[in-house]
Amino acid sequence: MEVRLDGRTALITGGSAGLGKAMAQKFAESGADVAILARRPEVLEEARGQIAATTNGRVMAYVCDVTDPEALRRTVEQANGDLGKVDILVNNAGTSQTGKFEEITDEVWKADLELKLFAAIRLSRLCLPAMKERRWGRIINVLNIGAKAPRGGSAPTSVSRAAGMALTKVLANEGAPYNVLVNALLVGLIDSEQHVRRHEREAPETDYQAFLAQMAKQRGVPMGRVGEAEEFANVACFLASDAGGYVTGTAINVDGGNAPVV
Repeated sequence: MEVRLDGRTALITGGSAGLGKAMAQKFAESGADVAILARRPEVLEEARGQIAATTNGRVMAYVCDVTDPEALRRTVEQANGDLGKVDILVNNAGTSQTGKFEEITDEVWKADLELKLFAAIRLSRLCLPAMKERRWGRIINVLNIGAKAPRGGSAPTSVSRAAGMALTKVLANEGAPYNVLVNALLVGLIDSEQHVRRHEREAPETDYQAFLAQMAKQRGVPMGRVGEAEEFANVACFLASDAGGYVTGTAINVDGGNAPVV
């Protein structure tokens, strides 16, 4: 089965690296025009250039702090002006913020919710009306497996992500009559820049692949390995396409079987 996104336009937050960049690359390879958002202009432009060099569609990059409501409004307006529409929204921006519950301040809670929940709420609110009007749209919320099975010490991220899963179901139910499909992808242990930095910080003398293999073993990943960003992007591309046209309101684990719940 060939999954295509010809004629579609995708907007992806956190699109300059990691999963966001991998999804932008896959979407563009599948025929979509792509808009990537991130805060670091140099990294963002480098990612845009790399994606554009290997694909035929339009690739736009916008410097945007997703915690700033006015910046989000301006960016969506600019993307609509440059690319004509936003068919696919991927709420991907976020970091892993965790700590002991008693030590997490109100400021940390607020910052985490702004980044991981309110950014998705605001962007969905900006993009949903036009999707409904065209009677075609896709929203993908990138969460993590802690949304379904939070561990001790996993707040505030697991709480923010659990709220994101509830948001996914609400939007799916409201969007379904208009062919706007909304799903969540829950990240497990997937190779990313944060693991590269951890390797450099904790075990620079160890081969990186061996470091990842040990990490997978320690986390008890049933498949026995760390996932690749491209594997995650493949699932996202399917959900964004017409091939996934009867899938909505789901939260899919992309984790090598690591989540204790389905």
